This record gives sequence, structure tokens and C-alpha cells, in this order.
Amino acid sequence: MDTLLTWLIAGLVLAFFLLRYWRACKRSEAQAIASAARGALFSEGPKAQHPRISADHCIGCGACVEVCPEGDVLALISGKATIVNGHKCIGHGLCAEECPVGAITMVMAKPSSGADIPRLSDELETSVENLFIAGELGGLALIKNAVNQGRDSMDVIAQRVGALGHASADKAVLDVVIIGAGPAGISASLRAAEHGLNALTLEREAVGGTVSKYPRQKLVMTSPVEFPLHGRFSKTTLSKEELLTFWEAIMHRTDLNIHTGEGVDVVNKGADGLFDIRTAREQYRSRAVVLALGRAGTPRKLGIKGEELPHVLYRLIEADHYTGKSILIVGGGDSAVEAAMGIAHQAGNKVTLSYRKPEFSRLKDRNARRIQEHIDARKIDVLFNSIPTEFRAGSALIDVGGEIRELPNDFVWIFAGGTPPSEFLKAAGIAFGSASMDEVRELQKTT
Repeated sequence: MDTLLTWLIAGLVLAFFLLRYWRACKRSEAQAIASAARGALFSEGPKAQHPRISADHCIGCGACVEVCPEGDVLALISGKATIVNGHKCIGHGLCAEECPVGAITMVMAKPSSGADIPRLSDELETSVENLFIAGELGGLALIKNAVNQGRDSMDVIAQRVGALGHASADKAVLDVVIIGAGPAGISASLRAAEHGLNALTLEREAVGGTVSKYPRQKLVMTSPVEFPLHGRFSKTTLSKEELLTFWEAIMHRTDLNIHTGEGVDVVNKGADGLFDIRTAREQYRSRAVVLALGRAGTPRKLGIKGEELPHVLYRLIEADHYTGKSILIVGGGDSAVEAAMGIAHQAGNKVTLSYRKPEFSRLKDRNARRIQEHIDARKIDVLFNSIPTEFRAGSALIDVGGEIRELPNDFVWIFAGGTPPSEFLKAAGIAFGSASMDEVRELQKTT
């Protein structure tokens, strides 16, 4: 009788915990379904590389959900991994690496989502033969992806140049010109040196590209990456300063030919198959070109009165240069909230963030948590449903739900995205939109 009672009690305890687990799973699934519904309101889904999940092979282990650095991109629904916030996915690929049964593959977005993305072959070649794109311009975010693509595109170029007889080639013609000295451009430059190519890298601003414009101490990498001629960064996180220090050391290498402060105006391919690359200073000829540009392009302006005033800015480089100021941040994306939080940490600053929508919708999970902490601690005042209408010396006028407010203001930062270099790419003959690899190759033959 005692044994039966013991087993009965044990069974009840087990049933209690199983019931709690089942209810927790159901709550989590309900939250995931609600999150997916909210995500559908904010975008059509992934814009570039993202996971494709095979429901037939998925075993519902949840490993992909746990490993995703962006938070709630994936969730388990009805026992299967599902994309619930595709617009937050930036193509880490860790979910595919972590899946124990190979149920996840990384794919590009559907054609309608990639209409503003250049067509690329598996070798990162555009519709113009020997003109390659590496990095976010091709639709992939993440420094790791940019580094890998810069390296891989240069491997293809080295193979082709070698087949043409690189050693006896005309020395007045470069083997490759790399446009951009951000992560992709630096990786391509190092790989070109490793292959012994006659290469030139051109950068409109300073080495580092977009990364050099990030707020101080911004984490720029969340997974290990390997640079040519350097090796693997084993740290799982790397700050802007650490990466820029590494790039500064690269600038002293004698086997690299990098021109900073020299932007490219035109890239044309001639009838002889060589590229003509023109800058304000010089004209170069090359057998191949790698475009390692960012997608942000020229900062997008609001088009309102006073926007030309000197205290209205579009890039925050060093937050600690600003203390004891009334500051307005315009925007609701990751760049805007990161800048707002960076400035809010400086002594004496009063920071207001103006966002035209009723809530933040596309933030990385860690940024969403941190900005809420700043709001709760009253370090940042957020005005949702608001639009600046005029900037003045010492103040800013903002329409908040139909009511015009005048706020004291010393500096304004606008993070409204940028105008991508689409016209530059189209002038070079690059085709846009999704296409099959056969279509890309056919375009290359006729270009």
C-alpha cells in the first residue's frame, strides 16, 4: 500500500511539472504567433539572406531559436521552427550552422523584396563580367559576411587573372580595383596581396567605411571572423575601436595600395574588356573591379526649414564630444536608438528621440530592451507619432500628434536612412532584381 501511494504521489508531482511545462510552451507559442502577426504589419518579410526551414526535417529542438543573436526572428510554433519576425533577420546564418538535422538553409529574399538588390551569380559577379560586389551592397548585412565575400570574390579574380597570364601582363593595367575600404574592401585588399595581384583600393573617406561612423564602443561583430593574411578573430564580440585599431595596422602594410580621400565617379567597361575607373584625381584601367560600397549612400534629408543649419547632423562619430546639451535624435531604427543611448550616457545631456510611428518596430532585440530601460530610467524622452517641422538656432519645432511643440535644442541628428548608390551602379551597366544564375550569365554574355 505504501509503495502504491509513493508511486501515486510521484506521478502527481510529475504530472504537475509536465502540465506547467506544457502551459509554458503554449504561452511561448501564443507569444510567437502574436509576434509573427505584428511582424507582418511592419514588413513583407526578409529583405536579403535569411533561413529557409524544411518542416519535414525540423525536429523542433529549438537550437536555432536559442542561437539567433537578434532575438525573436525565429520561434517554435506547433513544434516546428518558424520565422516570426523576418524583417529583423540580417543573415547571421548561425541557425543553419546550429541545426542538428540540416533542416535550415540560407537563401536570398523573394524577387519582390530584392528589387533594389544587384543581380549576383554564385561567384558574387554582377551582370557585367568581371565586375563583382562584396558586402551589404549585395543584400547581406554583417561584417562577417562582408569579410567572407571580399575574400571569395578575390579568389575568383585571381584565378581568372592567372589564366590570362598575369606575369606577362601590361603593368599599366591593374589586375583589380577595389572600391571601398570597409570590411569587404579590406578583406579583398588583403586577399589580393596574398595572391600577388596588382591591386588598388580607393576609398572616398577613411579606412573603415560605415564602421568608422558608428558610435563609440558599438559592438560590430557577434561571431568569429577570419581575415586574409591575419587569421581568425577568436573573440565572439568585437567593438568598433578594436576593429579600427586592426585596420589602422593594416594601413602600414607595404604590400597594400590604398588611396583614401579619393572617391570614384565613374566605372565603365570598354570594348577591349578593360574597366575605366575615374576619380576627381586620376583615371585607372583594370581587368576586374570589386565594389565594396555600403548601401546607405547619401544621408536622406527631411526637407524641412532649417535643415541646412550647422547644428543639424547626420552621422554621430564620437558621442563623448557632446556634454551638457539639449539634443534631438530623429528616427526609430537601430542607428537612431544607438546614437540616442550613446549620447544619453554623456554627462548633462537631455536627449529627446522623435519617431514618426506609434512604436519601435524593427529594432534588434538587444536594442529594444536597452532603449526601454533608458526610457524607464528617464534617460531618454521618446516622442512617438511625431515629425520635426522646423529647426531653429537654439530650438526645434515638432508636430506631436497634431500639436506643435518647441523644444530647446543645441544639436540634431537625423537618422532617416540614405539614398543608395543605385544610379552609380546602373551607370556601370549592373542589372537589378532577382534572377536565376542562367539569366545572370546570359546578361554577362550580352553586356
